[in-house]
Amino acid sequence: MKRWSRSLFSFIFVLIILSSGILSGCGKSASSGRMLTISQQKDPGTADVQLTTDDYMIPLNIYDRLVEAKTVAPGKSELVPGLAESWEVTPDGLTYTFHLRKNVKFHNGEIFKADDVLFTFDRMLDPKTKALNTDFLDMITGAQERMDGKADSVSGIKVIDDNTIEITLSEAFAPFVANLATPAGSIYNRKATTEAGDQFGIEPEKTVGTGPFKLSKWSLNDSVEMTSFADYWRGAPKFDGIVMKIVPDAETNRMLFETGKLDILDLEDSASQIPQFKGDEKWKNQIVSGPIVGVYYYAFNEGMEALGDVRVRKALQMAIDRQTLLDKLYYGEGKLVHGISPPGLLGYNPDLAEIPFDPEKAKALLAEAGYPNGFDMEIAQVTDSPNTLKMNEAVQAMLSKVGVKVKINQMDESTYFATRKEGKLASAHNNWSADYNDPDNFFYTFFSSKNAKARSFNYTNKAVQDDLEKARTMVNQEERIKLYQELEKKIVHEDAAWLPLFALNHLFVVQPRVKNFQVSWNGWTSMSFYEIDIVESK
Repeated sequence: MKRWSRSLFSFIFVLIILSSGILSGCGKSASSGRMLTISQQKDPGTADVQLTTDDYMIPLNIYDRLVEAKTVAPGKSELVPGLAESWEVTPDGLTYTFHLRKNVKFHNGEIFKADDVLFTFDRMLDPKTKALNTDFLDMITGAQERMDGKADSVSGIKVIDDNTIEITLSEAFAPFVANLATPAGSIYNRKATTEAGDQFGIEPEKTVGTGPFKLSKWSLNDSVEMTSFADYWRGAPKFDGIVMKIVPDAETNRMLFETGKLDILDLEDSASQIPQFKGDEKWKNQIVSGPIVGVYYYAFNEGMEALGDVRVRKALQMAIDRQTLLDKLYYGEGKLVHGISPPGLLGYNPDLAEIPFDPEKAKALLAEAGYPNGFDMEIAQVTDSPNTLKMNEAVQAMLSKVGVKVKINQMDESTYFATRKEGKLASAHNNWSADYNDPDNFFYTFFSSKNAKARSFNYTNKAVQDDLEKARTMVNQEERIKLYQELEKKIVHEDAAWLPLFALNHLFVVQPRVKNFQVSWNGWTSMSFYEIDIVESK
């Protein structure tokens, strides 16, 4: 009945699209001319990166950052100068001096200055903003006092002159520059942002950056338009702009693409379409793929009965056939991961021991732990997530073969995250991809004493957690990476604190007129389109 209902919804949605003329021959093609036409499943809601953690497609195209993460090859990046031409760091790793580019223009004609950086970062930490990304800056001296409302400015941020800004940290933080290269580090214009008030990030003409495109139109739940910025400091884009359509239905997206109404089709949420395009003579050579620098995994809540025993967790690791999951659910488009760091992440260890698929050994471990007949466990997930449900049902069947009876508990999103924050969420399947290219983004996020309960891991190895704090402050990168690789063995192989599954490839199909398209270094759907070109056939 559910499947029928979804099919009916898709049919109705297509009828609505047809009646609007998008798929019909009426009117001008949406992808005609020199505009790049793409789609997203839902409206991003805001272009203010300080107020979202969900969608960065617009911010990555209309703003710049002091430092940029440049894609140098699929799954590989390097940090390069952005709005900062260069920077120096004191030997103790505490003070960063950024030398800023001169004569860079904002979309409103204002010239970019150090004061705009001060304003942007202070706005992020101002409690009135209610920013969601403060953890990217909370290591700056005085940040906590600002967030707590005990100071009206951030003492660790100082403007030296119009083109120089100094930032001092409360303690050394090795990934700091990488942090600044994330979307959360996008720089705003003081004058435009202040005048926009709560309409910043919502009204196009009031949302101002220095990026290669300007936000020009926004029809809620319908489309967003960005136009090329002629005065962009790196040179104007090679095409006129971007139209982003909001199309929630995967089948409708496919139809739009095949009829030329979309220039790029993202296959991330429609893996079932992968064989279709790979087998199509017209499209198989138009597929562009790149690895997602991220991991699909199962979290084990060690606070739950049975899961507190490391032998049980190791048994669960061995009872799940990860290669079959990858092959059957994602058509083999990916690579098994045996630790925390995925391929492409700084410090990835390709020589890490494999986690074997060994149901008989799993049964023996369960018996040794006092569960010769298995036990009952719960896997939690958010409702209306069919891909997650498919994964959980497959794992449910696999675990049943070693006597573990799994109940899949679907709950609404707010309940799911509230329960997780309390440390009471059952085991759960999820995925995480790199915000910034540093192991801290994975290890600390899940297993630090600060986060282990809030993500319902309830991991309590104090020695490991002390080392995670230490690793953040280490200045010697080689020693730091060595420490992370040692911690990875302890967390995953000795403590069996989670089950890594695989890192997927991200596949896109592009129209022949789109040139120089490549998947972003981290494999995100959200990416900058500055480097591409559109060449019409003659």
